[in-house]
Amino acid sequence: MCASGCVEKLRPDAPITISLASDHAGFPLKETLKNHLESKGYAALDFGTWSEEPVDYPRYVRAAALSVASGEATLGIVIGGSGNGEAIAANKIKSIRCAVCWNAKSARLAKEHNNANMIALGARMFPTEEALRIVDAWLGAEFRGGRHQARIDMIEEVAIER
Repeated sequence: MCASGCVEKLRPDAPITISLASDHAGFPLKETLKNHLESKGYAALDFGTWSEEPVDYPRYVRAAALSVASGEATLGIVIGGSGNGEAIAANKIKSIRCAVCWNAKSARLAKEHNNANMIALGARMFPTEEALRIVDAWLGAEFRGGRHQARIDMIEEVAIER
């Protein structure tokens, strides 16, 4: 991340890498998002699932969140029926700030105010076109820092107490 919270490339020719994971309910949207991201020049790391066969999402979300926490991926997107469980699971990983986003405004604010390095989407909550707007708004937003950084620091202190 650059000082202002925007996403920067380590090499000018290197694509920003975004980890993706879903459960069975989110699988079709994950595939659409993967194509959308790649068409915009992002690299996508797909941590599954790979079909609409019922699965338990925590293992897939954990893998995607660990890739962001380790620096293998810059950002992450997790998708389920509502996105709530996926966000809860992702936020168990140290340094992950995953926000459930319901519209473009919530996604933009997740980045601007909370420097969300992951977002969770509910595939059953809105049409695909809205999901694309949400992702684009989040990727286009920049962290504002200042008082928002102070709040993130306070959240990190709570995590240390756990």
